[in-house]
Amino acid sequence: MDIVNMTALELGKAIKNGEISAVEATSAVLDSAEKANESINAYITICRDEALKNAEEIQKKITAGDLTSPLAGVPMAIKDNICTKNIKTTCASRILGDFAPIYNATVMNKLESAGVVTVGKLNMDEFAMGSTSETSYYGVTKNPWDLTKVPGGSSGGAAAAVAAKISSAALGSDTGGSIRQPASYCGVTGFKPTYGTVSRFGLIAYASSLDQIGPVAKDAADCAAIMDIISGKDNYDGTSLDLPKSNYLESLTGDVKGLKIGIPKECYNNKGLDSEVAEKTKAAAKVLEEQGAIVEEISLPFIDYVIPAYYIIATAEASSNLSRFDGVKYGFRADEYKDLTDMYNMTRSLGFGKEVKKRILLGTFVLSSGYYDAYYLKALKVKAIIKKSFDEIFSKYDLILCPTAPTTAPQIGKSLNDPMAMYLSDIFTVSVNIAGLPGISVPCGFDSNNMPVGVQLIGAALSDSKVLNAAYAYQQATAFHKEFPEVK
Repeated sequence: MDIVNMTALELGKAIKNGEISAVEATSAVLDSAEKANESINAYITICRDEALKNAEEIQKKITAGDLTSPLAGVPMAIKDNICTKNIKTTCASRILGDFAPIYNATVMNKLESAGVVTVGKLNMDEFAMGSTSETSYYGVTKNPWDLTKVPGGSSGGAAAAVAAKISSAALGSDTGGSIRQPASYCGVTGFKPTYGTVSRFGLIAYASSLDQIGPVAKDAADCAAIMDIISGKDNYDGTSLDLPKSNYLESLTGDVKGLKIGIPKECYNNKGLDSEVAEKTKAAAKVLEEQGAIVEEISLPFIDYVIPAYYIIATAEASSNLSRFDGVKYGFRADEYKDLTDMYNMTRSLGFGKEVKKRILLGTFVLSSGYYDAYYLKALKVKAIIKKSFDEIFSKYDLILCPTAPTTAPQIGKSLNDPMAMYLSDIFTVSVNIAGLPGISVPCGFDSNNMPVGVQLIGAALSDSKVLNAAYAYQQATAFHKEFPEVK
């Protein structure tokens, strides 16, 4: 049985049926991860001993009939900004050093209760600040399709691990496209839920009003199964929503007849959009149309304002959230300093990377006296306008379809040398976070260099089931999500 090629649901079914054990599944994924990670660098920490021990305990519960989740016994990796009890959680930053939390994030407790096996922690852009997974203190993560190219970011480790088949699925976080954009670059499926449907307790914050945990997997069905586990109200997170128990997996009918889908003309008129990406994503719209969906052109008049509004809001919140990392309570502390203030300065100067320091400074500036009204307050007004525009669109349409990213994965080093190009790579994803909407990226083809292209489906707030079902319908009619690279 070829374990690493199975989807998470296929693997969970095989474990439940006794065709394979949770220990065998975990061991196979760990073996693949240890072999491939040297070239891809998707993992910061691989937890072999802990994972195998947990798999043994989980298998006993599955055999006894105590665990009935469709993902019981399935090995999964976790982005390294999600707290895992007694397992190093670094945010890919020097400043957190060997920090091992004394508690789990809520999503981790839910995964453990369902019998999911944690096999390791995944590389990422430092504190989730970046679009390429190049800003990590632990080195660059590489795209399994071409090791000279980036996997996207900030959840690049998650997307690369799933694409390289060194994790059955993964949890990432999405602040401005950080699940969907790397999913597009690596040819896997990545889902960003409605803000508040998944608890953020235990997610080390970048921008609290934008961050959202979500799944990265081989297909939409796996994403739905993971969402059934991790979603729900959490008293530890005041922004989590009290909603009826989810049945995302059961809602996957594959029926999109009569679904109204809007195609934003501004996305396809964007001068940065690669012609091959435009062609592949339009072809995806055609597939859904052939299945009975109604596809029409719409307008997103705010598209030119999403990047400046996003980076003002995100950096302002980052400036506040990252003030706690000062060398006093946990993590790295500079060895040499004169007094308390100098310790703060030296620790933060040495502990944070260049991109993080840049965003902290920018956020501090836009919140400062004399500039708050000119920048931050104005960005919040733009945010309100964007949310209102989406509300108007979704009063007439069920979904929006557009490219996930303007191009396929760029070469390593190219984006860091041109930061503006890196920021603009998020132009089609950040508005979803600003408005708190659900969005998914699914593979829709390859460019002339055999690099994956992703198409994005966006829905109204709390229409997560509709978004997942449309992605599922598309994947039932295509096979792009079944193609994976051969990692050397």
